[in-house]
Amino acid sequence: MTHAKLFSPIDIGKLPLRNRIVIAPMCQYSAEDGKTTDWHLIHLGSLANSGAGLLTIEATAVAPEGRITYRDIGLYSDETEAALGRTLDGIRRWSGMPIAIQLAHAGRKASTDVPWNGGAQIPPDHANGWQTVAPSAVPFRASDVAPAALDRNGLERIRLAFAQAAERSGRLGLDAVQIHAAHGYLLHEFLSPLSNRRDDEYGGSLENRLRFPLEVFDAVRAAFPADRPVSARVSATDWVEGGWDVEQTIAFAQALEARGCDAIHVSSGGLAENQRIAIGPSYQVPFARAVKAAVGIPVVAVGLITEFEQAEAIVSTGDADLIALARTILYDPHWPWHAAAHFGASVRAPNQYLRSQPRQFSKLFDQAD
Repeated sequence: MTHAKLFSPIDIGKLPLRNRIVIAPMCQYSAEDGKTTDWHLIHLGSLANSGAGLLTIEATAVAPEGRITYRDIGLYSDETEAALGRTLDGIRRWSGMPIAIQLAHAGRKASTDVPWNGGAQIPPDHANGWQTVAPSAVPFRASDVAPAALDRNGLERIRLAFAQAAERSGRLGLDAVQIHAAHGYLLHEFLSPLSNRRDDEYGGSLENRLRFPLEVFDAVRAAFPADRPVSARVSATDWVEGGWDVEQTIAFAQALEARGCDAIHVSSGGLAENQRIAIGPSYQVPFARAVKAAVGIPVVAVGLITEFEQAEAIVSTGDADLIALARTILYDPHWPWHAAAHFGASVRAPNQYLRSQPRQFSKLFDQAD
């Protein structure tokens, strides 16, 4: 039996996970009018047979104008719900891995081109572009069309959109919801004083800047089935002096926990074009460690986690409860298999792949149900 904590079980709320490896949400920019396509079935289906503990569907817009690009997936209509349902049916036929979804609104960072075309903002009067919205009329880049500052009706509309997307997630049988409050998108824009210049109850003090993201959390928590977990992804710092920082992140995490949040996924950056990120292996783990010291719910670490012993050290030393993989698992879709072999642990593999088990790792695979 392995003693690797990476392959020990953990519960997120009432959701049991077989190990501590989470597949992070990764935008694919391959939807059609907000609807998932065969690409998502291929992509997510492959990851659902990776042996990880949880698969998270990419940032999913709660409204059309909340998409990062015109090729993002959404969950804001019967058509987008039906398309995602078909994708999930295909995955579930062959995998029992729990599946979460990240619900998001891109705010002022919406209406952009896909990354392989440069990712620049598309103005609202051009094809595939639209008017963006934000807490304040402060653009992400000086060259961008300024977003429209949200009024009270706009805030209510977005709260309702998050709640309705959570209801659709529940109907689709998704195992968990993650609220995207990171990477410079709308909820992060409310949190950071660099993007939130409001002078009403939603701006100014930390308490005020937390208000709208917490209202969105409450709306999602009320709309998603009570026996399934709701978590949040946060950016622990803007990497800019005078911006959002880890101390404010801790206050936000504690407020989320008090409202029934089941886990916190700690990332960083994305809000300011002039950010200066100190990138290196495990560069965001200290932020996860700081949040974990302040809350009692599971904390997920992410960011340049590539090596087996590195991942094990993060969870075994208590820096975080789980690790999330993104680009690492795109490069090596069977990273959890290889990590399990390294530690003498086991993972669930599809029956069709059982014959691939190397002789020296004869106890690597558990047969799928």
